[in-house]
Parts: sequence; structure tokens; C-alpha cells
Amino acid sequence: MTNPTTITAPEGLPFIEIVREFDAPVAAVYNAWADPSLAAKWLGPDGYGMEIETYDFVPGGSWRYLNTDQEGNVYAFHGVFHTVEPGELVIQTFEWEGLPHHVSLESLRFEPLPGDRTRTTAWSTFPSVEGRDGMIANGMEHGVVEGYARLDGLLT
Repeated sequence: MTNPTTITAPEGLPFIEIVREFDAPVAAVYNAWADPSLAAKWLGPDGYGMEIETYDFVPGGSWRYLNTDQEGNVYAFHGVFHTVEPGELVIQTFEWEGLPHHVSLESLRFEPLPGDRTRTTAWSTFPSVEGRDGMIANGMEHGVVEGYARLDGLLT
């Protein structure tokens, strides 16, 4: 059984918070984000192909990946890493190319918990409530929850 993922999107605010605990130490959870070969194994919804075109996990580095569903539809995402503090904090931009011009600024914190466990807390801030709602309406929650469940398997 995996830990629950809590996604909060306060009404009227262009903001999403995602909180998740993992039964693995911070170094392992952080590495699953930092290593593109590992990120490719868990990012996105179940049953989708994943192609990472670029993933330069350093301040100022860019990233772009493609998810492909079983019907061949391609969903592209890209951004820039602004802050990378190993095991502590990642700040990046995030844009789904299917909803252009709605770039979010995301921060991700890694918190050590007793028993060699980790809590991640991600905050995404959008330029508008409409942009935030567009992400939610297009399956963001589905992809996050399923991806984190696959990350659990990768960490064991």
C-alpha cells in the first residue's frame, strides 16, 4: 500500500499544494527527481510512454519531456530549474505545452521524517486561477497520484 497524496487547490487562488510521504530516506527520494533515468520511470500517468528530451538538473538548466498515451497522443512539458539544493529544495518553472502561456513556478521541499522516511511538499503558483484550473481539469491529479505510486515501487 502506498502513502496517500494530498492535493489542495484553494478556491479562487492560483495555487496547488501537493504533499506526499515516502518510505525511503531523503537522499533516495531526491535522487529519483535528480536522475533523469529514474525520473523517466515514474513521472506521469500509468500506461503512458515517457521520453525525456533534456533534463539538466542544475540551476539554470532546462528540461523537457513527452508523455505518450496508448492512442498515440503526445503531451509535452518543459521548464527551467532555477534552484537546486540537493536533498532540500528544487525551484523550477513548469509549462504543459497543451495549455501554453500558463507557466507555473514550482517549489519542492524534501523533509526528513523519523524512520528514514521523507515528506515532499510541492507548491505550484500559476499566473491565473484559469491556468491552475486548466491543469487540474486536464488530469494533473491523475498523473501525480499514479506517478508517486510508481515512485514508491522504485524506492523499495
